[in-house]
Amino acid sequence: MPEMIYGIDERPPVREALALGFQHYLTMFGSTVAIPLLLAEQLGMRGDPHALAWLIGTMFFVSGITTLLQTTWGNRLPLVQGGTFSFLAPAFAIIGMASLANSGWEVKLQHVQGAVIAGAVVEIVIGYTGLVGRLLRFVGPITIAPTIALIGLSLFKFGAPVAGTHWGIGGLTIALIIIFSQYLRNTHRAFELFPIMLGILGAWGTAAVLTATGVFAAGHPGYVDLTNVRDAVWFRVPYPFQWGLPVFGAAAIVGMLAGYLASIVESVGDYYACARLAGAPVPTAKTINRGIGMEGVGCLVAGVFGTGNGTTSYSENIGAIGLTRVGSRRVVQVGAVLMMLLAVFGKFGALFTTIPQPIVGGMYCAMFGMIASVGLSNL
Repeated sequence: MPEMIYGIDERPPVREALALGFQHYLTMFGSTVAIPLLLAEQLGMRGDPHALAWLIGTMFFVSGITTLLQTTWGNRLPLVQGGTFSFLAPAFAIIGMASLANSGWEVKLQHVQGAVIAGAVVEIVIGYTGLVGRLLRFVGPITIAPTIALIGLSLFKFGAPVAGTHWGIGGLTIALIIIFSQYLRNTHRAFELFPIMLGILGAWGTAAVLTATGVFAAGHPGYVDLTNVRDAVWFRVPYPFQWGLPVFGAAAIVGMLAGYLASIVESVGDYYACARLAGAPVPTAKTINRGIGMEGVGCLVAGVFGTGNGTTSYSENIGAIGLTRVGSRRVVQVGAVLMMLLAVFGKFGALFTTIPQPIVGGMYCAMFGMIASVGLSNL
């Protein structure tokens, strides 16, 4: 592995830490916004843009809280915590139950909340009783290597197909990230530390110019639409049970446990990938137990606040560590504080929803490609 610029216990200068933390915020932005957007479609929330903005803000706020919990008292790896696609299928099944067909989105979300909270208790027990760690005796390096690689490859469906909706903008994003991280990193420290942020800003700025000049019209994949910014509220602080008290149903809970199982398996692979890229020791059974237990606590927080989802370790940010060679825990903690602060400013969050999807897909291509290559390198 290349030499780290900042190791896991090192603390970059404040200005660099803020910029690097903001880069992690940018990297996790696409998935964090995508999950509530997908949920909103099923919940029937699309006609209420203010409620959708509140749900997105809640996702970021909870991500900040759970990232601080994980990096401070959990496995202490530089892992960003955020929403998981593993919970979407069971959430859609709960929302689609016949008994909820004529209910408002708040009631549907309360049933999802109940299933997430109940599943969180199960994950906490699995983690803190050491059950996951005991199973690691049967998991050797030859199992871990393809698991890490498959995490990157399985997530690639959120990269190339999305970037391919307009390969001009998506391809530009990939090209810029590669150029900055691989070819220009020795020419200036900014290219070495911020290749992802610079790549996104370069492609985003290009799309904005093409939109302003009329090359990209409304409906075009590269169109930068500022409507969401105009309509967003200035301030709103998420709070527990903001949509109402959770409802616990046996069928909903059983269905959600399948999502938890998938999330746990993926997270164990993420721990190994993150430790390798951050220059940290190989995770022990104790480290993994603490990490899974704290992810359960994070899901409990997500259920209480009503994100309609849980939390898990983000593969995107592991890829960012590999590209920047900055594995500092402090950087991720600074990013977590930024997530919480910026979640309160509705206009700021709405600004980033204007990033065209091909740019998000291009960024994912670079991130997930890095993760897949780390898995294969373990062989």
